[in-house]
Amino acid sequence: MARQRGLAAASVYVFVLFVAAWPVYGRFVVEKGSVNVVSPDSIRGSHDGAIANFGVPNYAATLVGVVVYPDDGRDGCNRFNTKFKSQSSRPVILLLDRGGCYFAKKAWHAQEAGAAAVLIADDRDEPLITMDTPQADGYRNEYVNDIQIPSALITRALGDALKKAATSEESRSSGEVVVKLDWRESMPHPDDRVEYELWTNSNDECGHRCDEQINFIKNFKGHAQLLERGQYTLFTPHYITWYCPAAYIQSSQCRSQCINKGRYCAPDPEKDFGAGYEGKDVVVENLRQLCVHRVGNASGKPWVWWDFVTDFHVRCSMKENKYSRECAEEVVRSLGLPANKIKECMGDPEKDEENPVLKNEQDTQLGHGTRGDVTILPTLVINDVQYRGLLDRTAVLKAICAGFNESTEPHVCLNTDLQTNECLENHGGCWYDSSLNITACKDTFRGRICQCPTVNGVQYSGDGYKSCKAVGPGRCALNNGGCWSDTRDGIKFTACSESNLKDCRCPQGFTGDGHQCTDIDECKEKIACQCDGCNCKNTYGSYECSCKGNLIYLRGADTCIARTTSRFAGLLIVVVLLCVGGACVAGYLFYKYRLRSYMDSEIMAIMSQYMPIDNQNNEAQSLRSNPTV
Repeated sequence: MARQRGLAAASVYVFVLFVAAWPVYGRFVVEKGSVNVVSPDSIRGSHDGAIANFGVPNYAATLVGVVVYPDDGRDGCNRFNTKFKSQSSRPVILLLDRGGCYFAKKAWHAQEAGAAAVLIADDRDEPLITMDTPQADGYRNEYVNDIQIPSALITRALGDALKKAATSEESRSSGEVVVKLDWRESMPHPDDRVEYELWTNSNDECGHRCDEQINFIKNFKGHAQLLERGQYTLFTPHYITWYCPAAYIQSSQCRSQCINKGRYCAPDPEKDFGAGYEGKDVVVENLRQLCVHRVGNASGKPWVWWDFVTDFHVRCSMKENKYSRECAEEVVRSLGLPANKIKECMGDPEKDEENPVLKNEQDTQLGHGTRGDVTILPTLVINDVQYRGLLDRTAVLKAICAGFNESTEPHVCLNTDLQTNECLENHGGCWYDSSLNITACKDTFRGRICQCPTVNGVQYSGDGYKSCKAVGPGRCALNNGGCWSDTRDGIKFTACSESNLKDCRCPQGFTGDGHQCTDIDECKEKIACQCDGCNCKNTYGSYECSCKGNLIYLRGADTCIARTTSRFAGLLIVVVLLCVGGACVAGYLFYKYRLRSYMDSEIMAIMSQYMPIDNQNNEAQSLRSNPTV
């Protein structure tokens, strides 16, 4: 039964995704460039080539090169053992067959072999399609992001003609097959302002697609904000949102994936309805980010969306289990955005009514004019034409610049060495210490990052957004290491200690967290002067105790002892001291006398072994005078 329930849930999930991925009015537009055959004259003419979703198309430019059709490995699925060169030193445009492996792998091998571009000939008679990137993460991470050459799919008929011309003996003897690839009209350029939109997602648990879009947002932020500040572009973010079929609105799957009673849905991030985040969490955050742009646009700062999204992904990552309303609201506050207006824009996700912001997203998702339906993420649309190619900072900037009318391009289009300083305004929303005038805002080419600084050799540590604190030796010299301090009557009290390299701890006599310390009233708390007859007086950081009458207070023992003041006691003390002193002198003299006597006897004993002593001489003289004795 549990398995059947799981299958039922999976079927609902797939059905909702089907509704999402293929709208009723589904229409896909293949973006094309021009493939002009210059020579030989027999096949000269202009043809279409479908621009690939990988590599770097040369928007607003052309490339003239020689077509080379390899003798071996014509499908391009394996690495070539040679570097292709043309006889005329023109760039090589490698012609490859479709089939056998991913389109992107063919382009990668062509680039490794020295090709400046690659044409892939279709193997069937059909309308041109867009060559997409591999969906498997392993393949994508291996080489796709490193492809820097343009690629295009051409029809079977054009491919056959080019193959024949490139391999025939007549062609080889008469000259090379020359082709001109032209992308100048691939991007419309109606006026002096470019309008572009990015379809993205706040969820970062969707594999390489999510990684690709957030990396692009971080890397392109500097360009985007400069263009918007100069009013050169009009940028609009979009988020795909789907609806739950009416028959399933009351199901647990739709309730977990949708808001506003099934009107706006997103897939469960983990594809597990019983664990982790739910699809409706993603819809609500998508709605918040849309409102951040709307509110920012209304206040004349539409570029703040780029700051919010990059900060949100750093601070509130779903992968780190920080994806929450509270975290998002912290980012709103750190950037100084009006939280009440954003909340008003978002409305109530529990109400059974249309949300005008999300309803607009569903309507805009459908294709119109030269733009097809948006069905995958990320999708970039420039001047109502879907961008094809690698979602790379420089490549996208080039495509946007191709959308300006000639001679109206901003300076950034002529100088890719761009740097903006977002730290000049509100310290970029990063941590700031006004007392030392230091900030965690660090200006970079892509905008700014919030990174705790190093000041006079002292490293600060923290998240860079809400907090940074000094750590390591010498930290107390800089604003007391961010700890509490106070000075009273010339005495300084601080919660920073050089023996503690990280934390703040209130000194003895104070209580608190180290950032705020208050004096402990030892008298009131009854932790001092508790002996009988003691009087307690609290002081800042300490206390004073006194005893009644003539008693003396001993602090270590917390007790009072009697004070002796009579003359007799004083005289007695003097007599005792004199006696003790006399005894010491007598003892010393006796010790010296005994030591001298001992040494004399020892010396006499030693000398007696070598000479007679006095009494022996007297006996000898007596014998000489009385021989009869």
